[in-house]
Amino acid sequence: MTERHSTTAIQEWILARLAADFGLDPATVNPHNSFESYGLASRDLVMLSGDLEDWLGVSLSPVLLYEHPSLHALAAYLEGEIRRQGDKERGRQGDKETPPLPLSLSPPLPPSPIAIIGMACRFPGADGLDAFWELLISSGDGIREVPDGRWDQTQLERSLAGKNGDLRTRWGGFLDNVDQFDAHFFGIAPREAVHIDPQQRILLEVTWDALADAGLPASQLTGSPTGVFVGISGSEYGQSQLADLSQINSYMGTGGALSIAANRLSYVFDWRGPSVAVDTACSSSLVAVHLACQSLRQGESNLAVAAGTNLILSPAVTVNFSEAGAMAADGRCKTFDARADGYVRSEGVGAVILKPLAQAVAD
Repeated sequence: MTERHSTTAIQEWILARLAADFGLDPATVNPHNSFESYGLASRDLVMLSGDLEDWLGVSLSPVLLYEHPSLHALAAYLEGEIRRQGDKERGRQGDKETPPLPLSLSPPLPPSPIAIIGMACRFPGADGLDAFWELLISSGDGIREVPDGRWDQTQLERSLAGKNGDLRTRWGGFLDNVDQFDAHFFGIAPREAVHIDPQQRILLEVTWDALADAGLPASQLTGSPTGVFVGISGSEYGQSQLADLSQINSYMGTGGALSIAANRLSYVFDWRGPSVAVDTACSSSLVAVHLACQSLRQGESNLAVAAGTNLILSPAVTVNFSEAGAMAADGRCKTFDARADGYVRSEGVGAVILKPLAQAVAD
């Protein structure tokens, strides 16, 4: 390792870049404060990571600056990592071979594979798998302006006209007919159905479609250890119902609770496996799939539904994200592009039916 790669040298180089690219005075930068506290956004961190990669001549993870979010933490990590890489290289060039790892440190066996045996979706501009595939291969676009029936966009912009900055709330990926639901089909009384979050209603329908895609009659799974894992973050419908205390009734609690999004599936279909709603923000659906696979591998479930559901029923979160500089002016994501200026919020419901591969092949 050279002096150029010391913690001090790396800190000085980053400080110089912060001064040149972001106008920061190096004398005012506390190396223990986060990059975010100095106004660096996601795009800035990605650019800084790329520049560091070129300067150091090493390959860096795109998420490095999120894992080590301060000047001191990042520089100390890089010095240690470069030192380790140098030691490994010298070990390879030495006369003696590196001794094998002890048996106890051998890498674990790869996890047993999981099969996707059915899937279904309802996405903007694509009501079903076939429509979604056609949208993809035709390079289609599901983004549009706020549709009628959600909120009055003109009135919203008029009411926010006095706020500072450029509010970006007009665009989104929206589903059609989110107010429609065949309550009788699922054995739900109309007086209860009206208080059930549309995210739960559409999730019921999409899960039914996914079971059909898998060739599994719902009656065949009654009483089975089928697990349900649902990614869900928004509770706008429930919040709107609870706003008027005089109108609260016994159905609103379960109708608006995020936990019930998974539990309602288990209840309606009479499944006895784990039933978990997951809220880890943007990664909720991914974590739901991870937990579903874990449940199958550990034998908690012999079949699992992994799903995600999201509807935009209020402009509040979009206004918040716009104030935070997260929304794109044109409503288009331009990830890792020099034109990137934010992202766009979107709706959708998707579900996959999962089973251990060996069992799926046997079936």
